[in-house]
Amino acid sequence: MTIFATAPRRRSRRRTIGWTFVVGAVVLAIVASVLPSPYVIELPGPVFNTIGTQEQGTGKDAKDVELIEVDGHQTYPTAGALDMLTVSVQGTATQRPPWTSVIRALFTKSQAVVPASAIYPPGTTTEQVDKQDAADMTNSQQSAVAAALIHQGERIPTTLEVGTVAEGSPADGPIRKGDVITAFGGTPLTTNADATTLRGLVADHGTASPATVTVRRGDATRQVEVTPVEQDGTALLGVGVVERYDFPFDVTIKLQDVGGPSAGMMFALGIIDEITPGKLNGGKHVAGTGTITAGGEVGPIGGIRQKLYGAKAAGATVFLAPASNCDEVVGHVPDGLDVYAVKTLDQAVSDLGTIASGKSTAGLATCGR
Repeated sequence: MTIFATAPRRRSRRRTIGWTFVVGAVVLAIVASVLPSPYVIELPGPVFNTIGTQEQGTGKDAKDVELIEVDGHQTYPTAGALDMLTVSVQGTATQRPPWTSVIRALFTKSQAVVPASAIYPPGTTTEQVDKQDAADMTNSQQSAVAAALIHQGERIPTTLEVGTVAEGSPADGPIRKGDVITAFGGTPLTTNADATTLRGLVADHGTASPATVTVRRGDATRQVEVTPVEQDGTALLGVGVVERYDFPFDVTIKLQDVGGPSAGMMFALGIIDEITPGKLNGGKHVAGTGTITAGGEVGPIGGIRQKLYGAKAAGATVFLAPASNCDEVVGHVPDGLDVYAVKTLDQAVSDLGTIASGKSTAGLATCGR
């Protein structure tokens, strides 16, 4: 009798334990679905063809607008695509994705989980980050126009206006906000120059002795002596400059609702394709990313893995990536996408020429799989 009496109790205990696990799992799932995480999620964003159009406006007012508009210079037919890529961010400075979304993203190749502070530094609002992104986009477009025209052999009058002077820096006092830097150490900075040019001159001068900086303040030009200081292994002057260019003809980039500096190289390539005969990409579907300086240097960007998947989804077969991002590319290249590493705009144009011609690309630098 004892044996028959104990069996139901064991089954009852097993049922109780089982239901406890089920209820616990349900509670955890509910909590995970609503409890915010300290992360945001990066995923592929919209793709725009720089030699194509963007639909702008809403409803009956919606229309396709050419992304690059040139006035005062002959333009030529283009074909294929020179896509710029974007990254969408799930989460804001105050609203973060739930843990369920974070866990799902960890197992999705095209998505990345990053600390929210990497996108929204402590103390900043979503609006402030968006405003800075918009400013970065505007500056990158100006740099792209300058880089494209300088590549074509134009001489671009340049103004490097001091926008900020770091308090306590060597420049604090001798140089003022609003000054225009026209030369450094005797090297003119009034044609085909940019902030990178100035930084390079300062770095080459070093910190051992004062440098002569020529500035225009109002109607007067003066020379001041400033000794750069070392920070993180680099000689710095302690000023931030705003680049202004006097272009020989008008180039307007009409992209809307996209921020950040990473489309600079692709805009520069799109401009070159528009103002030169032939088809820079050979009619192929090319995508790419990278910041650009007026001098044509291609710089690193964020979210390159998401951009690779965005390019592939848009139909690209060729991808131009900053060489400095190659370590993030290896092992994350979607099938059917060839990725080439570029350091300068000149190299990007040359590589596209090789790719467009159908010749062997064995000599081109690649970001391997």
